[in-house]
Amino acid sequence: MAAQYACSLLGHALQRHGASPELQKQIRQLEGHLSLGRKLLRLGNSADALESAKRAVHLSDVVLRFCITVSHLNRALYFACDNVLWAGKSGLAPRVDQEKWAQRSFRYYLFSLIMNLSRDAYEIRLLMEQESSACSRRLKGSGGGVPGGSETGGLGGPGTPGGGLPQLALKLRLQVLLLARVLRGHPPLLLDVVRNACDLFIPLDKLGLWRCGPGIVGLCGLVSSILSILTLIYPWLRLKP
Repeated sequence: MAAQYACSLLGHALQRHGASPELQKQIRQLEGHLSLGRKLLRLGNSADALESAKRAVHLSDVVLRFCITVSHLNRALYFACDNVLWAGKSGLAPRVDQEKWAQRSFRYYLFSLIMNLSRDAYEIRLLMEQESSACSRRLKGSGGGVPGGSETGGLGGPGTPGGGLPQLALKLRLQVLLLARVLRGHPPLLLDVVRNACDLFIPLDKLGLWRCGPGIVGLCGLVSSILSILTLIYPWLRLKP
């Protein structure tokens, strides 16, 4: 997959820099061959996704159970559409409407990514609440106050004219710092967020919902593929469950 998106990015760069049409054609052909080979290697992925969905059904957390199960089911349908596309491109099923099946494939892919990002947002929210509670306990234990002093009539208190905006800015800044701290302390979650966010551009562009261009799609696909390779080399970076 990384090689395919690298070819896509290279083809876009060659086009922008006025490379010869013959070279651009060769790069597009190489990208097509890599895409066909990738689809061939995915022939058994639908069954794996269904097995993952069956395991996710038994998760105790309701939100995680819903997000992960629906994500895996959509992945299974996405891979099934990919298999049909492979059969059409390889000549086994020449009458397959490739455009229709490609659109179906990317729709299932998009739904799966939405579920993945929803799961990431839920886990981030839980971790931020835990971190915030831990910080509050530490402040109480050390006798510290609450930043902003809203309880004691400080900056942003009810009686301070125009204090609402500075208080809101302070709260927003604290939330951003808390988010950064949570993601820095949980690398698997950070990698999953970045990978899903990068993958999201691909179906959005292919479905015409947000045209990004082949350069952005190639770059995002390459980054996502590299992060996936990292999770294979270092299994502890894979988000669980």
